[in-house]
Amino acid sequence: MASPPAHAYTSWHVEHATSLTEIWVRIAVFSGPVGAWRLTGVCRAAREGAKGHLRSLPRLVVVCGHRVMATGMVSEVWRLDMASLQWESMSALVTARVYHACCAVRGSVAVIGGRALVGNQLTTTASVEALSSGEGGAFVSLPPLSCGEIYGAAAIAVGGSDSAAGQVLFLGGADSSHPIQSTVQVDLATGMCTPQPHLLHSRVYPAAAQLPDGRVVCAGGIGGGASAEIWGPPEQGAQNAAWTWTELAVMSTARYHCSGCVMSDGRFTVLGGGAWAIDEGMSSCEALTLGDITHWEPLPPMHDARKDFACVAMAGCIIVAGGRNRQSAEVYDEVLGRWLRLPRDLPHVGHMGMSGALL
Repeated sequence: MASPPAHAYTSWHVEHATSLTEIWVRIAVFSGPVGAWRLTGVCRAAREGAKGHLRSLPRLVVVCGHRVMATGMVSEVWRLDMASLQWESMSALVTARVYHACCAVRGSVAVIGGRALVGNQLTTTASVEALSSGEGGAFVSLPPLSCGEIYGAAAIAVGGSDSAAGQVLFLGGADSSHPIQSTVQVDLATGMCTPQPHLLHSRVYPAAAQLPDGRVVCAGGIGGGASAEIWGPPEQGAQNAAWTWTELAVMSTARYHCSGCVMSDGRFTVLGGGAWAIDEGMSSCEALTLGDITHWEPLPPMHDARKDFACVAMAGCIIVAGGRNRQSAEVYDEVLGRWLRLPRDLPHVGHMGMSGALL
């Protein structure tokens, strides 16, 4: 029997190797980021498949707080490559700032408000900027907030808007004189702020996130202590009834300068932060379960205590990075139920905090 021609033999091997890689891509998808990183050590096909999947995931963008140097304030923006776990430098902000709000909006990263250095003094700002589209894009200035200067607020992108640049829900914060209870919806294309129902508590540096059903949870912050509240439709009433803020069960401890996200199972999670007696922050975390019995339950603590840090949830994981006087980064795997340190620290130490978004 004649052997197959050499080109057919080569073609079979190429097709077989390609199909193996595709299989490993599918395995990586169901393994989550932590599992995919582990797959890179199995074999060549597994490594190629896992890295192909990891490259398709959104990247964590960290907008650092400032550090005061001889030349003034310096802002840095870094992006975590999920396949190589290397931190990549991005273009700097137009306005160096700290205590700003940051979120992903329509494939861009919006940075809103905060405190900027004018002369030798930190001044609250109403300025807004966003990362322009495309690889290697730069931050560009957008119209300032019509509601004025603000810092220490939380920002959540609002989907389904007709705005040319997207809209953001802005929660809590403070102006130059005092904390505020406001909730406003900001049109990034114009800077116009539309008032929404006030929070039940004044909150500066709170944790906030949008649940899968569209409701918004806000917790902690200076003025809020251990309290939490949810914005959504009334439990009983017409479907088109106005949304209101409703008090939730309190957390185990008061937290400010904390971070929040929503896990893959829909639970709202608050991580780290500080309390008046703990200046360096806390490592503890807790998750809110909503239902017939709404309650908080502890999650495993992070390896490092953190406040003013970047935090995002994706693909069954929570990734945290940096914080006040912190460079380390770690990931919480929901399946394993534990925190794992990432092999490379953030290149920047934030003396006054940082924020992050997925891009």
